Amino acid sequence: MHLLVIQRILGILLMIFSLAMLPPLFVSFLYLNITFDAFFYSFAIILISGIILWLPVKKQKQELRIRDGFLVVALFWTILSLFGAIPFILSPDPAVSITDAIFESFSGLTTTGSTVLTGIDDLPESIQFYRQQLQWLGGMGIIVLAVAIIPMLGIGGMQLYRAETPGPVKDTKITPRITETAKALWYIYLSLTVLCALGYWLGGMSLFDAIGHSFSTVAIGGFSTHDASMGYFIDKPMIEVVAIIFMFLSGINFALHFTAWRHRSLAYYLLDSEFRAYVIILILVALITVFYLHNENVFPGFDRALLHGVFQTVSIGTTTGFTTHQYHLWPGFLPVLLLFVSFIGACAWSTGGGMKVIRFLLLLKQGIREITRIVHPHAVIPIKLGGKPVSPRIIDAIWGFFSAYVAVFAIMLLILMMTGLDQITAFSAVAATINNLGPGLGEVGDNYASLTNTAKWILCFSMLLGRLEIFTLLVLLTPAFWRR
Repeated sequence: MHLLVIQRILGILLMIFSLAMLPPLFVSFLYLNITFDAFFYSFAIILISGIILWLPVKKQKQELRIRDGFLVVALFWTILSLFGAIPFILSPDPAVSITDAIFESFSGLTTTGSTVLTGIDDLPESIQFYRQQLQWLGGMGIIVLAVAIIPMLGIGGMQLYRAETPGPVKDTKITPRITETAKALWYIYLSLTVLCALGYWLGGMSLFDAIGHSFSTVAIGGFSTHDASMGYFIDKPMIEVVAIIFMFLSGINFALHFTAWRHRSLAYYLLDSEFRAYVIILILVALITVFYLHNENVFPGFDRALLHGVFQTVSIGTTTGFTTHQYHLWPGFLPVLLLFVSFIGACAWSTGGGMKVIRFLLLLKQGIREITRIVHPHAVIPIKLGGKPVSPRIIDAIWGFFSAYVAVFAIMLLILMMTGLDQITAFSAVAATINNLGPGLGEVGDNYASLTNTAKWILCFSMLLGRLEIFTLLVLLTPAFWRR
């Protein structure tokens, strides 16, 4: 284990993250907020901490191993979230506890979107902007950003990249060089953000709201500058349409976006098995949701049921977590159905959460194969994706992920219930955080402010597990990882 190299990288990444304090610092100056000092001191604290880590080991440049990469990623997301809480702690508005500040920071950077804050409309603009910016940085991963812009992290960059990128197949690169791959992803990410902000602005949002919501939309985060989330703009249906489009686009594999753009052809989307499954799942759930809302007369007129039903399906299905209505109060099975869709989540190599569509698809194919084997026990039936056989190693890894996911989910559910939460609240809180969704059911339908500090810390861990796709974090707890 190259601990000195890891220390050097953490120092560099912290120094990079300190720059994230400058935009909200400017917003604070622009709007004459009382938070100027909070962001200035946060910038200084994070920058100095990074320098202190980096300076003694600045000449350590050994090649990173895979284990080093996983440790850097897990440590950095934890440290980043802790340092990201500093502005909330130092700011006089909102006045929150240290636990709440850390919870909000974890939720932002992991793009979960769960919040403990109320009265968001009345918060200083700099705090509103900072929350949105946290999600934007967390969406693609600041480590991938660092690999893209700092050549010095090209040493061992693939190890960081493998630990950071979501999905079951982590060795695939869309360009020959890892630095170019990271840059390509960020160009797509930035382009979607700009187009989304423009769409919101033309749809009727203020420029401030348009930029802020584009950050959380493309990051599939769900934070809003208003307590009512997207419901604040309920009289401007075009905004909901823009949100649906960009939530859907952001939930697609970014490598697929790159391939389609490079070859100037939409055919690559239709040829992709995961994309087709992603579309089919969202369409089926949207149809069920819309017609049930219409039949139950939840909204006046089919057009309102259509817009709200499709919006909420795409929002929850991609694990964005925006709401235009209190979906957790919808009748019958709808709230649970939508929550279950978040378990599938978005596509691999997207900014979304959940188990990922590709894993769900391969698990489904594996289940069908086992049923076929009962009828034909001696048949050799390969699992194929896009007409190509899938490696047994990948299938084994997916089953391992699913087993770990279920086990971790069950343990955290029981611990949350021990803190006094009812079954519905505990179940949905774990689901909403480990899937990086945000809003849950029951007591956490609107926000997480009423939970105990113990429950909030457990859910912080759940958010981190979801963001790092479980194994990246759990591998650090195994004796084999630390063995020479």
